Amino acid sequence: MLMLTRTDTSTLVVTTPAEITEVNAGAFKRHLQAAVTKEHRHVELNMRKTHSIDSSGLGALIFLHKLMNSRSGSVRILHPSRDVQQVLELTRMAELFEIHC
Repeated sequence: MLMLTRTDTSTLVVTTPAEITEVNAGAFKRHLQAAVTKEHRHVELNMRKTHSIDSSGLGALIFLHKLMNSRSGSVRILHPSRDVQQVLELTRMAELFEIHC
């Protein structure tokens, strides 16, 4: 489901699936929770391949944001598709995350 790449000890890079919806958001969240270690201060989500996200997927992103915020860390969203970018903007979630197109 997730492709994990560590860029250094404090950053975890995750390639997200094609869809983050009610069908897989719970598993997505559990995989993220298991992947993030105490050493990680930053998570980068490569969303280039993700074309669909719903409210359950947004909930998983909020969970990750809160987790990393509690560690004085951050979540960066990399290369979101046009559809994902639009959902993030319409829901004002773009204000929570550092987004790099």
